[in-house]
Amino acid sequence: MVKILNGIKKNRMIRRVVLFFALALVISTQSSAQTKNVDKIVAILGENIVLNSDIDGQYAQYMAQGYKDNGDLKCQILESLLAQKMLQNQAKLDSLEISEQQVEDELNRRVKYFMAQIGSQEKLEQFIGKSILEFKDELREDVRSVIMAQNMQQEITRKVTVTPNEIKKFYEEIPRDSLPFFNKEVQVGVILKKPEISAKAKQEAKDKLEALRQRVAKGEDFSTLAILYSQDGSAKNGGELGFVGRGELVKAFEAVAFKLKPGELSSVVETEFGFHIVQLIERRGEQVNVRHILIKVNYDYNDILNAKRFLDSVYNLILTEKITFEDAALKFSDDESTKNNGGMMQNPQDGSTRIPSDQVDPAIFFQLDNMKVGEIAPPASFKTPSGEQEYRIIKFISKTEPHQANLKDDYQKIQQAALTSKQNKEVAKWFSKRRKETYIRINEEFQTCEKLQPWITESAKRAK
Repeated sequence: MVKILNGIKKNRMIRRVVLFFALALVISTQSSAQTKNVDKIVAILGENIVLNSDIDGQYAQYMAQGYKDNGDLKCQILESLLAQKMLQNQAKLDSLEISEQQVEDELNRRVKYFMAQIGSQEKLEQFIGKSILEFKDELREDVRSVIMAQNMQQEITRKVTVTPNEIKKFYEEIPRDSLPFFNKEVQVGVILKKPEISAKAKQEAKDKLEALRQRVAKGEDFSTLAILYSQDGSAKNGGELGFVGRGELVKAFEAVAFKLKPGELSSVVETEFGFHIVQLIERRGEQVNVRHILIKVNYDYNDILNAKRFLDSVYNLILTEKITFEDAALKFSDDESTKNNGGMMQNPQDGSTRIPSDQVDPAIFFQLDNMKVGEIAPPASFKTPSGEQEYRIIKFISKTEPHQANLKDDYQKIQQAALTSKQNKEVAKWFSKRRKETYIRINEEFQTCEKLQPWITESAKRAK
């Protein structure tokens, strides 16, 4: 057993080292992409070019992630790059708008991925030899191009829909032995009620925090006060959170944290967790290290009791058929993610309302275990991850036992698969038409790639 564990650790270490080298290669190829004496053009599409370094960079990433090259991986990469450039061209012609926020969000996602692989922002900056801001600036145009291509593809398929007959035909054409197998799944409806916090309770929490803020402003040690009074898990560390990047904090807190100067103390900030004061310790590019003090707003007994009474009345309306569960969810539920969908919870993996039983919230799962399909349970209390007490009504809508995919139980999933298939065909038709209208030339080393044959236009063949 020890040898096996050591082997696993060694493989992980090797993969991590390979990933670092892949990252280095991606960065170096991007920064040298315009150096024609060490790089070469492998394909031309209209006025656009694809460089050998573009292919090598993506190839290294695939290898680092454990992909196997069966001899045509670079052909697939080149095909993907040509498709991307054709979509970008059309996006420019159609004047599709790309917001700076879209680009920034994707850049932040990529940077966070790289930092997670290498360990920290400091290590990443050390590894690439530049700041995160410089790194993002180098990636910005590539990311913008990728988003443009994605948006253009969405525009091509925007009007594509599937009829019930098309869904049935799609299903019937799948070989029986190729149908997927699904584990036990459930459909669950929820109506949620959060206690309403009184204005008095809010003001008391805010005043308590403001008093602490004044003490810090007059010279008392922030960390000591955090240990004594903060109601956050970071209290034991003097309120210090450690370095975090954009998107890792709740919005209101993040907006303040990234505006502070080192040592500066914020005013009182309200979030869904309560009230905070924040002090910036250090900023490194797109990461900040802050300390904070959290004072939660406490519900009093009447707030909680009123929430239960409210849901009791909703429950009685449903039982006496004065309102349907679905209408009650729309009208009364505080759960924004389900209220507009008849209260039905969604599977985060595919967006359907059928959820594998092992992915259901454990508290709900145990409640369902004592219910029959179609039953609506009376309001029950539960605690959120942050410790607040809330109430919800649960409806056990349906369940399916482990089974092979079929139209009766898996219509939504088959519908989505049929739609995706039809969208792919629409995109393929679009590419087929555009290829005939576009000059494309591919280097001889890629001429034998089967996947690339449709991309070699007649005009390009005559130009050889």
